[in-house]
Amino acid sequence: MTYDVAAVRARFPSLSSGVAHFDGPGGSQVPAEVADAVRAVLVGSIANRGRVTAAERAADDVVVAARVALADLLAAEPAGIVFGRSMTQLTYDFARTLAKTWRPGDEVVVTRLDHDANVRPWVHAAEAVGAEVRWAAFDPETGELTAADVARVLSDRTRLVAVTGASNLIGTRPPVAEIARVVHEQGALLWVDGVHLTAHHAVDVTALGADFFVCSPYKFFGPHCGVLAADPRLLETLEPDKLLPSADAVPERFELGTLPYELLAGCTAAVDFIAGLVPGSGARRTRITASLAAVAEHEDRLRAVVEAGLLDLPGVEVRSRAGLRTPTLLATFAHHTAADAYRFLAEVGVNAPAGSFYAVETSRWLGLGDTGGLRVGLAPYSTEEDVSRLLTALHRFLT
Repeated sequence: MTYDVAAVRARFPSLSSGVAHFDGPGGSQVPAEVADAVRAVLVGSIANRGRVTAAERAADDVVVAARVALADLLAAEPAGIVFGRSMTQLTYDFARTLAKTWRPGDEVVVTRLDHDANVRPWVHAAEAVGAEVRWAAFDPETGELTAADVARVLSDRTRLVAVTGASNLIGTRPPVAEIARVVHEQGALLWVDGVHLTAHHAVDVTALGADFFVCSPYKFFGPHCGVLAADPRLLETLEPDKLLPSADAVPERFELGTLPYELLAGCTAAVDFIAGLVPGSGARRTRITASLAAVAEHEDRLRAVVEAGLLDLPGVEVRSRAGLRTPTLLATFAHHTAADAYRFLAEVGVNAPAGSFYAVETSRWLGLGDTGGLRVGLAPYSTEEDVSRLLTALHRFLT
């Protein structure tokens, strides 16, 4: 099926600025229908959730619809969808809750490939109860993190393994399903940071073997909030700290305070937008998988062009070399700083930021300290013209 990138771009008001956006890994642009959905809730009759008044029913309907939409996106159960302020907040909250069952001498595994939001909450939770943190390292030459790398640091005291679905810095997609098998063989739980993965590939949390899967809708055209998917039967076993009168039911017991109804309406609109990226019919989940398959083909084709172009430039090294990747590349320069390249590109209307983007452990493991490099992230609205502008500008910067 032909992917019509021009038709997709027409739905993003911000793209009329003429800027070429390679900053999607930090947050995508937003289509008009998502903004319209947010606005409709804000200007409509709304109240706290309930089923008595029309305003209460409107709020309740928004929450129910958002749970179903995110469940369709992640092939999860609506009763296992938890909303929060951000992926970071959700991970910290759940780390504290899960740590209630850990004891001194228990072990938690984190990786050198992860964003710090899937590292520091587990480190802090382990420290609070006297558990040990063990580190799984990736190959800095290839960027690969394998199931064997994780298995080497597991033991019968391992309680949880936290791993990324895709590196937000270098794009590596670890074999999560293989990792899940070795983790579950040890009787441990698997927490998957799917923030970067969900923006580029269809996710099935059960097929991945993720006990917990977290993502951020603002990476895939939605508002700024966080989402967790888990088996509701697993959630029933967890007792978070919460206010006395707040709901005991799952998933509400994990959602602290009143939910942002307008943002949840935007989440539903974002999922519907993804489902409609290519023409199709049938169930929303079916349309989502078809759309994201077309997106992946489009993005991978452009990534190959970007990568070849970067490698043709003098003194440029591409650090994103894993076999299975998102369309995200990290470039470093022999005789220039990535920060200078970032500023130069911004002056000509090309947004490709520099840094380590909170993946500090990854950047350090690559030998880049906390500086990182220039990150080039492709999105469903990226075009060949955008790629040409990027490479032409970098050639001018370097020569």
